[in-house]
Amino acid sequence: MIERKNLLLGICGSPRRQGTEYAIKYALNYATEKFGFETEYWTVRNKEINFCLHCDYCIREKKGCVNKDDMENLYPKLEQAKFFLFGTPVFQGSLSGQLKTVLDRNRALVAKNANVFKDKIGAALAVGGDRSGGQEVAIRSILDFFQQNHIHPVSGGAFGANLGASLWSRDLGKNGVEKDEEGLRAIRKVIKRLAELKKNI
Repeated sequence: MIERKNLLLGICGSPRRQGTEYAIKYALNYATEKFGFETEYWTVRNKEINFCLHCDYCIREKKGCVNKDDMENLYPKLEQAKFFLFGTPVFQGSLSGQLKTVLDRNRALVAKNANVFKDKIGAALAVGGDRSGGQEVAIRSILDFFQQNHIHPVSGGAFGANLGASLWSRDLGKNGVEKDEEGLRAIRKVIKRLAELKKNI
């Protein structure tokens, strides 16, 4: 699978069409319009995504995952993209179970090709109903996945986007995120940093 150097893949870890979906699409639109990224969007919503069984089929066979579900559509997108933006709603103070399952299932890609993610670049955002509802914990979980798999984790830098983009929906879903100007500014800072790195590729 040939890597596309200009491709930013946005993955939405929310099972609803609300704040996190809005935030990811806002980021992708900004990346395209402002910095000329090619973008693709993928969501867990309405997808069949089975849990990783840790059965080691992927390690033994080097043929991908024993589960045959909607992850099969995502795997080639992950292989092709140079840049990632993973977004999650905050569930119980951390990332959504759906996104965690997506991350776990990437074991199959790495088992088949240990360098599949090497030197790709990733960023994260999280949307919480409370101002301090677990956004940073959720973002750190995504950044830990990046680091473990040789993806360079980036943020928007100090003063507003220290780890990534943290958004506050005030439990109003999309309507709340649309009004969170500080959170949207953090998204723009994250995308700007990805664009700076894109120039060096």
